Amino acid sequence: MGYRYIGSKNAVLDRIMAQIEKIVGSGACVADLMCGTAAVSTSLRQRGYRVIANDVMTYAYHHARVALLFTNPPTFERASKFVDTFYPNEPDGLFPRSPYERMIAALNSVSAEEGYFWREFCVEGCPTDTDKSRNYFSPANARKIDGIRTLLRRLSETNQIDDLERSLLLHDLIMAVNDVANIAGTYGHYMAKLRGRAKTPIRLTATPLLTLPDEERHIVLRDYAEDVARKITCDLCYIDPPYMKRQYEANYHILETIAREDEPEAIGVSGLRPWRDQYSNFCTKTRIRASFRKVLSEMQCTHFLVSYSEDGLLGVDELESLFSEFGRVRTYRFAHKRFRSNSSKLSSKVTEYLIHVEKRRS
Repeated sequence: MGYRYIGSKNAVLDRIMAQIEKIVGSGACVADLMCGTAAVSTSLRQRGYRVIANDVMTYAYHHARVALLFTNPPTFERASKFVDTFYPNEPDGLFPRSPYERMIAALNSVSAEEGYFWREFCVEGCPTDTDKSRNYFSPANARKIDGIRTLLRRLSETNQIDDLERSLLLHDLIMAVNDVANIAGTYGHYMAKLRGRAKTPIRLTATPLLTLPDEERHIVLRDYAEDVARKITCDLCYIDPPYMKRQYEANYHILETIAREDEPEAIGVSGLRPWRDQYSNFCTKTRIRASFRKVLSEMQCTHFLVSYSEDGLLGVDELESLFSEFGRVRTYRFAHKRFRSNSSKLSSKVTEYLIHVEKRRS
């Protein structure tokens, strides 16, 4: 992905896949219960697994749909007239642009406007909940984001793009926003001055799509892990829960707003959206055990593989004790690079765990 994501598994995919392959063979059904950036879901699909991806965050839902549901390149057939107004179809050349590439070029050509992002997230704006303007984006980029968001809503409302094409374009906008966001790591706060890539103009680029002839093999859901568990039947469930108290909705509120295509009240200095509707019990030490128990007891699944860290709310011995209530527990340990903000004084390495729970038959 194009942004630093708390708990991202891109760097350890080979370790995760090796453990999954030891437990269940290729072609099995694997649930990625908290899929995040969909890195694990993508890797599972590439290896021939059937995938059920789920996350409570809307931006994660769009990432997973893009990763799992394309079996052919998008045609954007319904939007052809719109695309032609911005980017007329050129004569066939050696490398003619695809309909998707032409759509991206058209979106990059839309007019900027002073809308919600300009008002709430750049220094020229006048935020509604605070006297101090915010500095997440340059004024030019904030205006461009507003122009693209308006156009995407119009295309969707007039049925010029289908639902999967909408997910793709929202995914592309999220990735472009990440490239120019004026942040140190997450969206919990912005930098005082525009730095680095935040000074460059925002530009959407086409995502390299994984298109495989596996139509209807994969499912993408958007729900709390505890609530969706009873609806899932699979061979293995991979669980990558939050390790710490940091709520993802607070740390990635701007991405969630893009994904939802709404304009929520931006609250306080950081401009957070109201986020209690996506509060995770896995981020609280008093509730995490009950959430794990609910998932493991209610899902129709024999094998669970849980990613965790020594930085987590619970120690590995506590997790092993908890999981042993359900069956046999094996733990694989390895060193990994720690996610750190630029000002963090924590060590660069952290011990990570992959905990396999083989659920006993009831």
